Amino acid sequence: MAISAFQFVLLLSLLQTWTPSSSTSFDVLERGASLSEKTNDRLISPNGVFSAGFLSVGENAFGFAIWYSNINILPNDHTVVWMANRDEPVGRKSKLSLLKNGNLILKDAGRKVLWSTATAVASSHSPVKLQLDDSGNLVLRTSDGENTLWQSFDSPTDTILPKQLFTKDTRLISSRSKNNFSSGNYKLFFDNDNVLRLLYHVPQISSLYWPPAWEWPYEAGRTTYNDTRTAVLDQSGYFISSDGLEFSAADLGVGPLRRLTLDLDGNLRLYSFEEKTKEWVVSWQAILQLCTVHGICGPNGVCTYAPSTGRRSCSCLPGYKVKNDSDWSSGCEPEFSFSNHTEYDFLNITHLEFYGYDTGAFPNVTLQECKEKCMNLSSCKGFQYKFNIAKFEIAEKKLGFTCYPKTSLFNGQHQPGFSGDIYLKLPKSNHFFNQTTTFKVLTLNCKGNITQAINRSYEEPRENRKLNFLLWFAVTVGLVEMVCIFLVWFFLFMGNEDSVAIKQGYTLAATGLKKFTYGELKKATKSFTREIGRGAGGVVYRALLSDQRVAAVKHLNDAKQGEAEFLTELKTIEKLNHMNLIEMWGYCAEGKRRLLVYEYMEHGSLADNLHSNSISWDKRFEIAVGTAKGLAYLHDECLEWVLHCDIKPQNILLDSNYRPKVADFGLSKLQSRGGLNDSSFSRIRGTRGYMAPEWVYNLPITSKVDVYSYGIVLLEMVTGKSPAAAFHSYEKEGMKEHGTLVTWVREKKNVAGSKEAWIKETVDPMIAGNYDVNKIEIMVEVALQCVEEDSKARPSMSKVVEMLLSFEDDHDQSSYA
Repeated sequence: MAISAFQFVLLLSLLQTWTPSSSTSFDVLERGASLSEKTNDRLISPNGVFSAGFLSVGENAFGFAIWYSNINILPNDHTVVWMANRDEPVGRKSKLSLLKNGNLILKDAGRKVLWSTATAVASSHSPVKLQLDDSGNLVLRTSDGENTLWQSFDSPTDTILPKQLFTKDTRLISSRSKNNFSSGNYKLFFDNDNVLRLLYHVPQISSLYWPPAWEWPYEAGRTTYNDTRTAVLDQSGYFISSDGLEFSAADLGVGPLRRLTLDLDGNLRLYSFEEKTKEWVVSWQAILQLCTVHGICGPNGVCTYAPSTGRRSCSCLPGYKVKNDSDWSSGCEPEFSFSNHTEYDFLNITHLEFYGYDTGAFPNVTLQECKEKCMNLSSCKGFQYKFNIAKFEIAEKKLGFTCYPKTSLFNGQHQPGFSGDIYLKLPKSNHFFNQTTTFKVLTLNCKGNITQAINRSYEEPRENRKLNFLLWFAVTVGLVEMVCIFLVWFFLFMGNEDSVAIKQGYTLAATGLKKFTYGELKKATKSFTREIGRGAGGVVYRALLSDQRVAAVKHLNDAKQGEAEFLTELKTIEKLNHMNLIEMWGYCAEGKRRLLVYEYMEHGSLADNLHSNSISWDKRFEIAVGTAKGLAYLHDECLEWVLHCDIKPQNILLDSNYRPKVADFGLSKLQSRGGLNDSSFSRIRGTRGYMAPEWVYNLPITSKVDVYSYGIVLLEMVTGKSPAAAFHSYEKEGMKEHGTLVTWVREKKNVAGSKEAWIKETVDPMIAGNYDVNKIEIMVEVALQCVEEDSKARPSMSKVVEMLLSFEDDHDQSSYA
């Protein structure tokens, strides 16, 4: 299509001032030159390992950074090792400029200098250059290489690279989150006693936690008798510090890329890059018991560490509630008000420690005396009561209990090996003393990483606005014409061809999960000989991973259906985090092979245990509640609306304490919250006997299909009968019909003369004589509501949880024998 002469002139004028947006690489930045965010310029190290340039850190926000080149799994997932302006991002049209006077500055589009090296040289005839070395060090030096004016190694952010000297004048500060590079709460530095330490620091408080503050430096293998205060990591993975700290990578030796990073969780870790798997692997870490990191669960929060999984979780104390469900470090706040007019008592919680914030240490006092000390102090929130030996009285063997009244409950960790107790100060009038002291695990709000949009706007010269408008108007007209031509050509000539992008849509990179090789999992499962279960989607094997964790490996079928289930399950489970949902550790995708690696559940599935004496009636009720909580989380608490679509006893797994975890999301379907009546499922999903009528009659599929399946599982737990088992036949409208489990239970309930009579005839013989009549009744009532033919008549899973828990709270326990 032709354009007018006016448009042509305007386009020609624009092309004279327009800079292409393609990336430009430089070896050296000379005096008077700039790197631009707009043109995506890069400095590349001679060996090609490192890049330096502008990275996006938010909406219209950029940082000038150094990162590893070409090792990121996703295009925008960079391993950043340094950033100039981590706490003050620049906007679009910003530049890093090496001025003629030798000063390196970072300036935003508003012409404000946000960062500078302050390296102006006396003579303008002394040439300088900026270069990114093979070590990852960004160096500003004279062109003859004799004098170094400035280098990034002298001002690290959260990472030390091999050959980078760490001194008394440098420090590492963690990032705020995975996608927020601004300064976080943890710091690595040389203290005034010449010891390399980790510090938790926020505006209100700060505390040392590594080496442990209660230890003398020599007890941790450190020495204070030096004034060098230097440390370095060499290329072989060996670290040495002037205070005596020495450690080495598990894969010690020259070869792998390495970095020592203070992670956002407050732990210092040495990483090695594995070329084969394209992953960073932890080869050393400072802290093994992760709950000893201070501030990790915030005030009034409790950290619990599971050695079997290497993970920690946060929870609130009784009487306290979570402050911010998207940030554990915010901690918990009281559900009551402290007042001098309130009567208090103390709730004893064993094996729980809160470090610091003591008003004093009072040895050899009775429990009653300790209670009085805390009760008479208005600022006391509770006290630690511990049997110990005073540190300076070991020779005299003065044993006894020591009282530690606390003005703040911080750095809480629950560990079975801890010998002390915490006595929590709570109002007498509240219901907290009637509750158990189990902690409710905090689950992060699954909205993903929330980053604050940083918008920057600048006033441009007024005389250019009209010309710019005309220029961009002409460009817009030209682009619209080009798009129209392309669309016509595409539909005429390409309409019948498969899009390459569609095929590539099945490629998934799960950055939050470990990618295993097929060889690793074959070895871990002893050539897939340890089978522990199987279903339509694949076979499950027991595995012993290289880090000695026991896992369950699901080998999906090689058919196309297996691959689709693999992708669905991986995408779904990666976003979920709940104590009643199975946790996935990794995956394998090689050729047609599709495998998933889960945490191992010691007691198998509910189906394995339902027809044995292993689960008592109380355990069955707890399993019912836990399963309902897991499904309620899927339906109501996540950003995405998740259907499981195959709830049955085989997909409810039990851990070492018979706590339930919903598993197998291979048939799940993600839907937006607005599409609750969506019926775009490609095929019928589920298992015969547990499937809702909607699947059969082609009705809209909603979360109520899971509610129906859950109701069938409840009936099976009560009766011990499979929904697929043969029941009696009965007359209906003159015809013989087969009675289902639902009709059988309803008939027993309606015909029997009393509650005790129909329960006795209905209940599973395995628990006969040892059950709670009222609990049986509420479970059956809930189950029959869940299996209503009309989906609208069924309760939501959140309502199911509410009904079951309200029964526990409001009814006395009564046994029927």
